[in-house]
Order: sequence, then structure tokens, then C-alpha cells
Amino acid sequence: MRRPARGLLLLLVILVCASTMGLLFGAATLSPLEVWRALSGVDVDPAARTIVLSLRLPRVTSAALTGIALAVSGTLFQALLRNPLAEPYLLGVSSGAALGAVLALTVFGGALGAAGTAGFALAGALLAIAIVFRVALGVGRLDTHVLILAGVVVAAFFGAGVMLLLSVTEADATRSAILWTMGSLERAGWESTIILAVATLVGSALAFGMSRHLNALALGEEAAAYLGARVELVKRTAYLVASLLAAVAVSTAGVIGFVGLVVPHGARMLWGSDHRLVLPLGALGGAVALVLADTVARTVLRPLELPVGVVTALIGVPLFLVLLKRTHG
Repeated sequence: MRRPARGLLLLLVILVCASTMGLLFGAATLSPLEVWRALSGVDVDPAARTIVLSLRLPRVTSAALTGIALAVSGTLFQALLRNPLAEPYLLGVSSGAALGAVLALTVFGGALGAAGTAGFALAGALLAIAIVFRVALGVGRLDTHVLILAGVVVAAFFGAGVMLLLSVTEADATRSAILWTMGSLERAGWESTIILAVATLVGSALAFGMSRHLNALALGEEAAAYLGARVELVKRTAYLVASLLAAVAVSTAGVIGFVGLVVPHGARMLWGSDHRLVLPLGALGGAVALVLADTVARTVLRPLELPVGVVTALIGVPLFLVLLKRTHG
């Protein structure tokens, strides 16, 4: 079996094992038999059924989809900017989403509920995307250098707005807003998971369709144009798809770092730089990483729950340093 095929099979097996752990472990540990009965609907305990089908299954599914979205988004940004340090939140998406969510949680006091908060977060992320895109097109084409500068400025502006809101609101609202920005999947439900699934599958399909053009773009814009790639269309599509994937992910789960940075790096180290391999294998790696991280967040200090963004940072930083050393050491 070829090495990429072995990698794909291994990641699928790990994902199944990680998802099973996510269903078994939490504040209350369930036996494999209880989980199986809940999933099959045969002779099931009502409490176990509620835990598995209404709480843990949508959460595990949401974690896998969010991991896929972040990994694909990070891969696209790294290809677009030709920068291995690029990640999904580089161009202000997370700051725009954070401003929208903090606005919903502070000004409206959380009265809009989880769906309202997610809607405000998505609106803020889309606003950031639109501003950065418009500024980067100011020279008539999508200039990646201007794109980065615009993203940094927009992120700083929205970040200042977040700090302003947090500084003038009550302690309870501030705490809720800060916890949201740390990333969490505890709000996952079937409605938000279905929306996330549609966005992730469509965005990932578009990304996979650009694989050959991304390979050409890695050689430089002139070389890509010589090889027949419509460079400007590829750049704009890659930016919009990557940004929208990041926007949907952050609006449903908050800011979860390092998945979109570390996973594409690991995929390139193991399977090379061909985006026809990096994108699908990285997507599966992102799903595995976030499902495992969320399981750790729910169990390591139970019954307390850590923000999953804290777990990904604690694991991602040393792992990224190891990858960096092996790549350039």
C-alpha cells in the first residue's frame, strides 16, 4: 500500500478511536455497551441516550468538522501567502468574530442565546473578511503583501473594539466573553453542527478542486500563469474559501488556535507539498487533533471543563517547535 494511502487509513482508524473515546468519556463515564445501546436504540437507558445522542455525539461531530475547516483553511492560507507560518486567523477573521460575539454577550447580556452569539460572531468575521479583501484589491489585483498588512491592521482595530467592550461591562458578561474567545465546543448542537457540516463540506470540496492550481502557485505567480493557472481567480477563490471556513469555525466554536498552523505543517512533513495529498490528509489530521483535544478538555480536570483552545495551545506550541526543528534543524 502506498504511503499516502497508509496515512489515510491510519488517520481514519485514529479518528474512529478518538470519536469513540469522545462518546465514552466526559463528566460521566459511560461503558461501551451503554454507548452502543444509545446509538442502536435497543434497550437503552434514557439518561445514557440523552448524554450520547444530544450532548456527546453532536459535540464530537462538531469537533471533527471544526478541525477539518481549520486545517483546510490553514493549508489554503499557507499556499496563498506562500508562508508556512500563515494560519486561519492571520487576516483578522478571529478578531472580527470575537468583536461580534463579545458585542452579543456584553451589550445584549447573552439574551440572544448561543445561536444569536454565533450569528453576531459570523457577521463580525464576514465584515473583517470584506474589509481586508476590499483593501487588498485597492491596487487592482489581490496583492498578498497588502493582504497581510490589511489583515494585521483590521485585526488590531477589532481587537481594540473587544478590549473597549470588555473594559466597560460587568464582570459576569466579561467572563462569558473571555471564555468564548478561548474556544469551546460545549455549545455544539445538531442545528449548528448541520450548518457547520454544509459549510465545511462545500468549502473543502472547492479547496480540493484547486489543488493543482495551488501546486502551480507555489512555484510563483509568473510560473503559475505560464503553466496555465488563472492566478488572480485562484488567489481570490483561495482567500474567500479559507476565510469563510475560518469564519464558520470560529463563529460556532470560538477561537481555537494552532490546529490550522500545526496540522498542515505535519502533513507536509509526512507526505510532501502536493496539495492533492496535503489537503485531504491534513483535513483528517485536523479532525483527529480537535476531537482528541476536546476529549482531553472535558476529562482532564472533570467535572471542570477546560476551554479547548487552551488545550490546543498547550499541545500545539511544543509540537510546532518540534516540527520546526525537524524541518530546519
